[in-house]
Amino acid sequence: MIGLVEPADRQLRSPLGTASPLLKLGIAIGWLLGLALTLDPVPPAVIIAITLGAGLILGRLPPAGLAAGLAPLWAAALGIGVFNALFSASNADPTLLVAARLGPFRVTEAALAAGVGLAVRVIAIASVGVVFGLTTDSTRLVDALVQQGRVPERFGYGALAAYQAIPRLADDLATLRQARRIRGLRGGWHPRLLVGLLVLAIRHGDRLALAMDARAFGSGRRSRFRVVRWSRWDGALAVGAAAVLALALALG
Repeated sequence: MIGLVEPADRQLRSPLGTASPLLKLGIAIGWLLGLALTLDPVPPAVIIAITLGAGLILGRLPPAGLAAGLAPLWAAALGIGVFNALFSASNADPTLLVAARLGPFRVTEAALAAGVGLAVRVIAIASVGVVFGLTTDSTRLVDALVQQGRVPERFGYGALAAYQAIPRLADDLATLRQARRIRGLRGGWHPRLLVGLLVLAIRHGDRLALAMDARAFGSGRRSRFRVVRWSRWDGALAVGAAAVLALALALG
């Protein structure tokens, strides 16, 4: 089943939820670019700790919900780290010190350090993305991109409509399977279902385009139903995020 997880009202009313979505997106991108400058595992570990603490305290995220969102991504990150440590090219160098032997695999200290560093960086990226997603409303994010980021309205609200149409694909898939059962065919997976989903997606997109044209999107200056403004809290959050990144890189 295809679905979207939207933040709860408690998270949207939190200090992190009331901050500008564009600012939070910029902070996330800035942190990720900063992590790309180092291979040391200490900076991403600092980012992970700060991100989780901000999500629990400033974002009012429930620990169980945060853990549920992070678990599959953290498992994938650990798998990436183990894979890179086992199959690193440095394991074939006989001059390097051996950190462990796992069956036929010879893991050197350099390969282990590279695998740990990569795993921690992926975990940091996943943590930042999950906290950002669980404290940001998709509609307000697009409003901020259009009003503060000067993104074209047709692109911004078109992307929002496409994002919100994702659950409709699940309903369309269920309808197509039921139609196959009515015709006496198997209701399970079949390649022809892709053709039906494509046709329905094109029809939905055509209706959406007509609806946006009828509302004169992109035709000129428009009034705003939800106004997104910069605040002092946004400035304080930006300064704090820059300080966190500088501290993380300095410790590394």
